[in-house]
Amino acid sequence: MPHFMVDYSANLETEIDFGALCNHLRIAGISTGVFAKKGIRVRALRADHWSIADGSPRHGYVHLVVRLRGDRDLETRKRATKAVFAAMTEFLADVIETRSIAVSMEMVDIDPELSPKLNMIPKYMDQEA
Repeated sequence: MPHFMVDYSANLETEIDFGALCNHLRIAGISTGVFAKKGIRVRALRADHWSIADGSPRHGYVHLVVRLRGDRDLETRKRATKAVFAAMTEFLADVIETRSIAVSMEMVDIDPELSPKLNMIPKYMDQEA
């Protein structure tokens, strides 16, 4: 059930293929062994309005929030955070080297008692396999 939500400044849209970044993060998340393929969801949401540091419009950002149910120990979450952040910065390496950008990530636990779920995707994945 992990949700990977990429939030980014609109001024990066011509330099970064956010669809490809979503797919890259999906694969990176699955390859950690921490997140199940049937449950992972990755999406990117553009911010049309932002203000960073000195207010220059040339500054940009990419921020990833990974939300997951609170059933993984700290060491597992730290290992997954390190691997996913490395995958993201690897994907963004060219942009990181050539422009003013902030890249960040946070992993957030969701209380399973307060997060009901209904996921029909596994049913249809099994039918297609």
